[in-house]
Amino acid sequence: MEIILLEKVDNVGGIGDRVKVKSGYARNFLLPQGKATLATPENIAKFEKIRDDLENKAATELAAAEARAAKLTGTVLRLKAAAGTEGKLFGSIGTVDIAEACEALGAPVERSEVRMHDGPIRVLGEHRVELHLHADVNVPISVIVEAVDQAE
Repeated sequence: MEIILLEKVDNVGGIGDRVKVKSGYARNFLLPQGKATLATPENIAKFEKIRDDLENKAATELAAAEARAAKLTGTVLRLKAAAGTEGKLFGSIGTVDIAEACEALGAPVERSEVRMHDGPIRVLGEHRVELHLHADVNVPISVIVEAVDQAE
């Protein structure tokens, strides 16, 4: 199925690109999310009229994401969790916990923006987590998981 992208989509293309994608991907994700439109002659003409607005909107979103990235660069989150004697956590640290810790620092992050490539954190120590703020903006942060003192 041939579509026109209305915004940048990872591993597909940028604004205004005419690309062929699997019809299920277009019908179930790109079209309902407003990320693309069918490449019909009418839609192509309509897209050319609103192209500048879409590009300006994308530039604004990128600038906002870069500002957030500058604020979060070099961030070290210290989280406390209950752990056993071998350093294994009773439970895990997930995307929600990291998003809440960033919120507490005054840098709001959505849960969906947290990328944990190795899955939830289940052991004490320092871990690398990536924040995916925009299609072009990724920020690595450190998460240090410490054991909760039993006296607390």
